[in-house]
Amino acid sequence: MRQRTGRLGALVLAGLLLAGGAVGCAGKGQRPQDQAAAPVSVTEAPTDEPVDEPVEEPSPSPSAVAAMGAAPSRSASASPTPAKKPTRTTAAPKPRAVAKPPTETQVPPAPPKPAPSSCKPSYKGTQASRADVKAALTDAANRTYWPSSAPELKIPLNLVKATAWQESGWQSNIYACDGGVGLMQVMPATATWMNQRFEQSYAIADYRDNAYLGANYLAWLTKYIGDMYFESDFRLDADLCTAELDSCLLNAVISAYNFGHGAVAQEGKPLAIPNPSYVRNVRALMTECVCLGY
Repeated sequence: MRQRTGRLGALVLAGLLLAGGAVGCAGKGQRPQDQAAAPVSVTEAPTDEPVDEPVEEPSPSPSAVAAMGAAPSRSASASPTPAKKPTRTTAAPKPRAVAKPPTETQVPPAPPKPAPSSCKPSYKGTQASRADVKAALTDAANRTYWPSSAPELKIPLNLVKATAWQESGWQSNIYACDGGVGLMQVMPATATWMNQRFEQSYAIADYRDNAYLGANYLAWLTKYIGDMYFESDFRLDADLCTAELDSCLLNAVISAYNFGHGAVAQEGKPLAIPNPSYVRNVRALMTECVCLGY
């Protein structure tokens, strides 16, 4: 038993020595005959083997981080941010107590006297469909009427629609007793003046041109009154109005469309609203008119 045990122990010992040598070579990723490792140059690229103590990689530069879509770190020196352009506040601009001199020296003629209430309007030609009227009023509202001096001036579509409904009920071929024509009830003398002032050739009887004439007149009134009373703030937002009718440019423009610019805005005088019922009607139509759904 002892002799067999000794031989067995010797065999086991020899096997362990051979196994230990094989494992030592495999742990380096080399074959047994490659045990003598070649010297590694300092400039040689590192291997993918893990090391005992991981080396912390340097963090990307702020420009690289920003390029990946992340914000630069707080410690990085941020580049100076460009100054923001001034924007108009949402506060309602109060009208001046005394009007400035008007910037527009060419003014339209005063409206005619009201016609007798017993007079009935007349109709000429074919009435445009509601779809055609809607398209014409929308196109007129989308135009820029002061591209050089006031490109930001816009006429709201609901104001154009409401004014046309108040004036004519969207009847394109109606002629009023006081001389008003078509959708926007434009006076012939006013149409002639606007064609001369803006070098246009709008035909008052054409419903499309009539829509342009009406919207153009609203734009002219906005510029005229806005310069005189509202420091050239041409916003026609209803949110800028208070319970006082003379508090905002929107009400003043609506009033002047009906009574003329001279009845609302006069140099050296406060803003006036001589026709409150008309203003309230148009303001109500801007949100409640059945025409808004056409």
